[in-house]
Amino acid sequence: MGATAEQYLQQLDDGRRPDLPETTVGTLRLDVRGDGCTDHWYLRVSDQHVQVSRSDDDADLVVRADRWVFDSMVNGELHPGAAMLRNELTMQGDMRLLLVLRRIFAGPAGARHPRELGRAALAGRNVTPAREGRS
Repeated sequence: MGATAEQYLQQLDDGRRPDLPETTVGTLRLDVRGDGCTDHWYLRVSDQHVQVSRSDDDADLVVRADRWVFDSMVNGELHPGAAMLRNELTMQGDMRLLLVLRRIFAGPAGARHPRELGRAALAGRNVTPAREGRS
């Protein structure tokens, strides 16, 4: 397994994240259970930026799960929606922000966005006009 959720969130900078929708604004609180205690992480999302702090303040979406669940999501081994369906995590609040959480966490090692794959495929093709080459 790669990074833990704690390591990932600690190093997450608040720079622009073009993978987040421009119009998304909201707050998420991650309640990470483990070792007999609960750690709280507070994420503020606005203008394609994510600010991370340690707080148990109220949030638009509260996500609760065991530490291993968050660690698996950070490493792209577990999709938050799948974890919810298997009752490995619980949520309360604005469920639309769950998709934002998926985008905040890194995907599997070596994963690429489908748009990148499409652009690479088009760049590799020798695109010629349909009429060119016909006699």
